[in-house]
Amino acid sequence: MAETRLEPHANPPDPAVSLRAREIPPFIVMDVLEKAKEMEREGRHIIHLEIGEPDFDTPRAVKDAAMKAIAQGDTHYTPSLGIPELREAIAEHYHKRYGVDVSPDRIMVTSGTSPAMLLVFQALLNPGDEVLMADPHYACYPNFVRAVDGVPVGIPVFEADGFRLGAELVREYLSPKTRAILINSPSNPTGTLQTAEDLAALAGVGPYVVSDEIYHGLVYEGREHSILEFTDRAFVVNGFSKLYAMTGWRLGYVIMPPAMVRPMQKLQQNLFICASSFAQRAAVSALRECREDAAQMVRTYDERRRFMLRRLSEIGFRLSVPPTGAFYVFADARRVPGLADRAGDSYRLAFDLLDKAGVAVAPGIDFGTHGEGHLRFSYANSIENIEEGMRRLAAYIGGRSRST
Repeated sequence: MAETRLEPHANPPDPAVSLRAREIPPFIVMDVLEKAKEMEREGRHIIHLEIGEPDFDTPRAVKDAAMKAIAQGDTHYTPSLGIPELREAIAEHYHKRYGVDVSPDRIMVTSGTSPAMLLVFQALLNPGDEVLMADPHYACYPNFVRAVDGVPVGIPVFEADGFRLGAELVREYLSPKTRAILINSPSNPTGTLQTAEDLAALAGVGPYVVSDEIYHGLVYEGREHSILEFTDRAFVVNGFSKLYAMTGWRLGYVIMPPAMVRPMQKLQQNLFICASSFAQRAAVSALRECREDAAQMVRTYDERRRFMLRRLSEIGFRLSVPPTGAFYVFADARRVPGLADRAGDSYRLAFDLLDKAGVAVAPGIDFGTHGEGHLRFSYANSIENIEEGMRRLAAYIGGRSRST
């Protein structure tokens, strides 16, 4: 079963707080970020390697399209599924990129990928239904499932296998309650990809596949594949935050099986109404005009990835399967002399590193029980800042080695 992450050092809750609000664990990387920001306000210089947010500005064409829409008064409700122009552009993108034919009628635009995920599970799950997922996984996945009284089931995956979630492993965890398999390739936190063979096999297991494709396009070796290349019995969740540096625009989408369109549309109408009108206009520009902007960001990320991998190796981190997608390195700190005694509590290690060295990283426990002992480093920062972060990390490790 997926773990319940307890909130470290939490105060006793007010009895008026709902059980769901009391039991939901924190998104620890946000706690790290907020503590780092507090330290910066006090005058500390912090190197941010914790957050999965592009450090690039949103492409000019996207901003221009949004400003044009606002100037023209395009600031009202849109159809609940999203404006037709954007749904058509998304369908065109999936056809060009993956060779799949998706009707715009199967696409719903949402206020970010998190609402898309919630809507998918609301449409798919009854209380007690199970969703299988890799462990480690994106920190919020289990909470999306629990929010609709579903049961997240974590399947341990390991670095030696490239954190691969294979169909043969998934079958061991199937039960009469299994309703969906949740996949994420390229993966957060590991940066690894599922192969086409793996995806084809997962598509044949039986339950619906929910494929989080938000890091598609951010691939440096090999090629990512959409689950829609292998089955229509799937939900694809994607958006504009990562590839187009549009995190603050809060815009995503979901591609659904035809039978799920009307149920999910009704949920959207009731819970969110629609996504931002001018952000949707801007997203059309992202898909149709910003290919080179995205390509340049990808080239820069790859330079940073290679640099970070080299520096981490020099410091003492060893990765048997280096990441080839997203913008993360998920490194086992338990193998590093000077960290082994502390790495079993990655939460405390991350906050000690922040306090003592001014380097913000994400603790592995945020990503599941089998993430414990790891640290996630984001290379969505300049090489200059990454190098300074690596220098501080090496000094921190050296200081701990000398004191033990």
